Amino acid sequence: MTRKLNQPLGGNEMPRFGGPATMMRLPSQDTAEGLDACFIGIPMDIGTSNRPGTRLGPRQIRDESRMIRPYNMATGAAPFDSLQVADIGDVPINTFDLKKSVSIIAQHYREILQHGAIPLTLGGDHTLTWPILRAMKERHGPVALIHVDAHSDTNEHMFGEAEAHGCPFRRAWEEGCLLNDKVFQIGLRGTGYSPQDFDWGRDKGWTVYPAEACWYKSMTPLMAEIRARIGDAPVYLTYDIDSLDPAFAPGTGTVEVGGLTTIQGLEIIRGCAGLNLVGTDLVEVSPPYDLAGNTAVIAANFLYEMLCALPGVARNG
Repeated sequence: MTRKLNQPLGGNEMPRFGGPATMMRLPSQDTAEGLDACFIGIPMDIGTSNRPGTRLGPRQIRDESRMIRPYNMATGAAPFDSLQVADIGDVPINTFDLKKSVSIIAQHYREILQHGAIPLTLGGDHTLTWPILRAMKERHGPVALIHVDAHSDTNEHMFGEAEAHGCPFRRAWEEGCLLNDKVFQIGLRGTGYSPQDFDWGRDKGWTVYPAEACWYKSMTPLMAEIRARIGDAPVYLTYDIDSLDPAFAPGTGTVEVGGLTTIQGLEIIRGCAGLNLVGTDLVEVSPPYDLAGNTAVIAANFLYEMLCALPGVARNG
């Protein structure tokens, strides 16, 4: 018996500005049971060090996803003909305690992964990736990582605290979550405190592609190189929206000039197709600084592209 797959609510069935307030106006459910992939929000900004507001990110991304149609005209991907997908709501973090929230997130993702679903996460500040990677390690062992960001997020501490949005990948490394020869950081840039600020990961065997190395270039050849180096290892994709130049994505907390373009972002995400993706996230969207909504529109479309890149998605043409 052929199972019936969920479909986004179409624009001819309900006006785009109506219908459910879910990602792509998909059906919602309480858990990941029976799903191949799920959209899930983490409405959190208590790990933020500059401009707040990312707690409002998941809701705004969902709202701006209402124009996305099910078929990918560029890649031929038809995710809703291939996978059972739903929106499973938000993680109930403790907005007064970041340390407790880290534990809450990890436990929530353990439960998702027990169902065999691939989570696509709407953030939320970048602290959230650390507990997700903790759950990923428990399920898959250490994973490869594609980290797209303006910042390395490998600080030892921030204001003396180990839990912050500038620290998640140092914490993940300390917990043995990462395959060090298969970690790639793309788009790092800006000012620092010393010439060695981006070298912490390099010293661990990570590969760093600063933003300047990406200027005026297509990311397609780079992604072919990354795919070859990752092979069939389980891989997690984490995409900080501040990797984009603020001309494209001003609605974030720690903007840096000279960033990637939206086209380069699409090339990176589409270049993940064929990898053994076990999870993805899109973080650091801050609606109060996104007056025209374009940052959230980009985020919604990038999350859709992540869905299209997952294993098992049929491609036409």
